Amino acid sequence: MAGIEQAEEALALASEAYARFDVDAVVAHLSAAVRGFTAAGEKRRAAMACVRLGDTLATGMGNLTAGRAWFARARRLVEDEAPCLEQGWVAVAAMGCDVDDPVELLSLAELALDRARRFGDVNLETKALADAGLAHVQAGHIADGMELLDEAMALACGPADDTEAAGRSVCSFFTACYYSADFERAASWAELFRRHGLIGPESGGRVFLSSHCDAVQAALLVELGRWGEAETVLARAKADFERVMGMPSWHPDIALADLRIRQGRLAEAEALLLGKDQAVQALLPAARLHLARGDLELAGATARRGLRGMGGRDRLRAVDLLVVLVDAELARGNLADATAACDDLTQRSTELDVPVLQARSGRARARVLAGGGNLDGAIAALEGVLDSVDTGQLPWLRARLLLDLTRWREAVGDQAGAGIDAKSAAALLAGLDVVVGGEDLGLLARLTGARPGASTAATPSRSATRTAELAPEGRGWVASHAGRSVRLRDTKGLRYLAALIASPGVERHALDLVDRVEGVALPGGVDRRALGDAGALLDARARTAYRHRIEQLRAEADDALAAGRLETAEACQAELDQLVAQLAGAFGLGGRDRRAASATERARLNVTRALRTAIAGLAEALPEAGRALDRRVRTGLFCVYAPKPDDEIRWIVHSPLNGTV
Repeated sequence: MAGIEQAEEALALASEAYARFDVDAVVAHLSAAVRGFTAAGEKRRAAMACVRLGDTLATGMGNLTAGRAWFARARRLVEDEAPCLEQGWVAVAAMGCDVDDPVELLSLAELALDRARRFGDVNLETKALADAGLAHVQAGHIADGMELLDEAMALACGPADDTEAAGRSVCSFFTACYYSADFERAASWAELFRRHGLIGPESGGRVFLSSHCDAVQAALLVELGRWGEAETVLARAKADFERVMGMPSWHPDIALADLRIRQGRLAEAEALLLGKDQAVQALLPAARLHLARGDLELAGATARRGLRGMGGRDRLRAVDLLVVLVDAELARGNLADATAACDDLTQRSTELDVPVLQARSGRARARVLAGGGNLDGAIAALEGVLDSVDTGQLPWLRARLLLDLTRWREAVGDQAGAGIDAKSAAALLAGLDVVVGGEDLGLLARLTGARPGASTAATPSRSATRTAELAPEGRGWVASHAGRSVRLRDTKGLRYLAALIASPGVERHALDLVDRVEGVALPGGVDRRALGDAGALLDARARTAYRHRIEQLRAEADDALAAGRLETAEACQAELDQLVAQLAGAFGLGGRDRRAASATERARLNVTRALRTAIAGLAEALPEAGRALDRRVRTGLFCVYAPKPDDEIRWIVHSPLNGTV
């Protein structure tokens, strides 16, 4: 009895520590409770303590690997027990959105639903219905899944009185709405959630779910091409969460990282995602980040890891990961692998009633055709996709489809058709608040004279605007203005400058520009002996090595968990934590000292010096155009080419560097 009493006292102490957000104390007390109940033969109570410990590690400390290990221990403790309520709670212990494979999630939810109804637990029934609904949605059975989720939400706003369990159910609901792009359903329930106190600015689960709701709303704004509004929503959600909880936010950070990638602000995106890419929600933006940076091998590896974890029956979340995989393989010149990924994409997206995913899938299939030299087939395929995309619901996606069509029509000599599509794209982009890549800007300028900038605020309004051009030629560059052209030798500063001009109005972190010029070639691995000296180690090549090692460890941890090798998974996680901390030092995150962040400081100084030298050279060769450029380029930790609508001279770059977003 003494052991049980001590275990119960440890549970009480854990609850007190949780109330004051002392996570380390919570872990210590729950660990003591697990030991005490296990020693006393109280397997069911030990399992429930394991569930609480796993949840603390997964959601409180962001260590999903350790959390999953404790959930696995909990299942083993009760698997041989007679049917009991604890088996149900253990089955749905994890957040539904943290379970990668929808088949596994559905199996666990069905077990929990059986126990809930057998023993009359409406709170467990709510969580089980929500997780089962999410699993169905992820598998592509959207109508069936949403029916279960609506039932779960009705219980959460009605007889269910466990607010924590109800909150986890709401999280599964928002996740399903996000992946299925069912923003209207999310909005229809949100006000009811607020009235029942499930979401709001208060501490704990309420602010977490409120931030999740905001992330779903921001995803809608991104699809509508209202990126400024999306950023405002996410910045507020992030600030509210961190003010209340005193820790980094989750869903707003991931959604904001995805937006930053679209904006070309890659270093900021990486800082937001650091340590989160173990979660399936962050896998897609992580893969997109590697692709945007030009690290095609890492983009493919991240996408494949996500696909392995999801299993072959996930039809919703797999679509976008397969799109990344198609793009990565095409960029590497691996047409056979791109075609194989595209075939998988076609199979998973067949009859999937989500317009945005269908359109992305169709666009990827068209790119594979174009990559194989069948431009006529690519044009025909993309015309079919375009017909299915509603301008009012998906204006940004429709604009990108029109840009693809414009480029391919021009390539096959259909100048009239290319001009028509270019004008349609320019008209659509003029009403959107989005970032337009430099290659697309050049395409529109060439065919229509329209010059939509990085956002509507950057669009010139004067027809008298003259153009200065920068283009690579051989081993150097050619700068042109007012009928005069000069050749310039290749320098890092000119490459930095080309990256800025290619995306006017887009701030680039100095580390982004360094990575862009120095490349992302893997130098062969991380020197483990140098881990303690981030200031000296983390140049561009070393950061790449860290990213590759982190991805390798993520895959090893996943494989170990799947095989039940929990100690191996935890060892991988320990090394991951160390590497992530060192990589974070390159960005000066978490209050790290100046030496740890010196990679950023060196990048700021070197990039500023190189840019100013390059601009001075242009001003000497082309005085008027060079001076105009000097006025509009801002340097520092964040660099930007920010032309104004009434500028008389506007710079453009031809054939921008690979990876421009």
